Amino acid sequence: MDNVYLVAALWIGIALAASLISIRLGVSVALIEIGLGIVAGNSIGLRTTPWIDVLAGFGSVILTFLAGAEIDPASLRRHLRASLAIGAVSFAAPFVAAWVFAYVVAGWDMAASQIAGVALSTTSVAVVYAVMVESGLAGAEIGKLILAACFVTDLGTVLALGILFANVSPLLVLFGIVAAAVLLTVGRVTRWFVERFPDRVSEPETKFLLFVLFALGGLASTVGSEAVLPAYLLGLAAAGVLAESRVLVTRIRATAFSLLTPFYFIKAGLFVSLPAVAAGIGLIAVLFAVKVGTKTIGVWPVSRAFGLPPREANYTTLLMSTGLTFGTISALFGLNRGYIDQTAYTVLVTVVILSAVVPTLLATTFFTPALASPEDTEEFDAAEEIDAGLLPRPESWTPAAGSSRRGSRDGAEADERAIYGEAESA
Repeated sequence: MDNVYLVAALWIGIALAASLISIRLGVSVALIEIGLGIVAGNSIGLRTTPWIDVLAGFGSVILTFLAGAEIDPASLRRHLRASLAIGAVSFAAPFVAAWVFAYVVAGWDMAASQIAGVALSTTSVAVVYAVMVESGLAGAEIGKLILAACFVTDLGTVLALGILFANVSPLLVLFGIVAAAVLLTVGRVTRWFVERFPDRVSEPETKFLLFVLFALGGLASTVGSEAVLPAYLLGLAAAGVLAESRVLVTRIRATAFSLLTPFYFIKAGLFVSLPAVAAGIGLIAVLFAVKVGTKTIGVWPVSRAFGLPPREANYTTLLMSTGLTFGTISALFGLNRGYIDQTAYTVLVTVVILSAVVPTLLATTFFTPALASPEDTEEFDAAEEIDAGLLPRPESWTPAAGSSRRGSRDGAEADERAIYGEAESA
């Protein structure tokens, strides 16, 4: 089909159908968009075009930036030990297991096995953030903890990909210097734009952030990296000022979720060829079990050790088991540079997309924590700040009940007392 407007109408129509199905079923719209992409790709032969690839790329970059922007610095400090521990084991366990399995059992060569380890070690920032926004947990402490742990996991993925395969050059060093300078100053400059040009129809502060985001992405692509990689760090660097200007975040989020991310998630579904899946179903099933199994074995005990009740530990473990953005990027990196062939690429991408769908569906259907009331959230946040040493400790202070922020649907754990990063207090 050569008519650009009809192609756009078809894709947006699929996105609209996904929204309606999502609302009807109570399932994350990202998962429905991926599923409809699989159906459309295998039934009506839906394919991407260069301009769709651009929109999908913009969607993944902005979504990753927004996920980083949701990590409140104060909350990150409070949850530092928990997020570091959960994120580190979430990366290391599947990375080592998938690498060893692909090399020893599947018979892949060393480079291909390393790509498999990297691709299956990830946690999908895009999927997790989309789920958090839809569930209302993006601003809750459990959501902030999970997003912070995602950051640690994907930082491990980026470092592993860079250490194992990066071609160190003067351009790469220059990119590192420029990126560091931008990350150190972007918060102050964004605040200046917000204060100097408030409520302008032309949105100069939004355009400034998009300019920096795409400029860093362009530099990353120039040195042989991926545009999405610096987006998370940029969001984290700007998180402080964006926490004070929620209107700015809302505007960027509306643009991303209404126009850009549907192209990204639907395109992700197009990567799945059902005949290729049928041919490699055995290896796909085993690699999926390796990824989700090692994430579960690693993340669940650590989550419980940091005081999460079983329901929240299950929810955290399942969301940390997801993969999409960095997983497909890693697989495509290996394919483009000849480290893996088309068959291995199809296997890895299918496993990655399955990990975006199955754990998320289980998490959102059976284990979503209930939102706390604003009064309870405020009480629990104050207790955490006291415990972390950010506020003075009153003489009569005792730890807040874990249920005051997290809660559960049936209230079964309403009396559990827990604070992330500290031992459970009776």
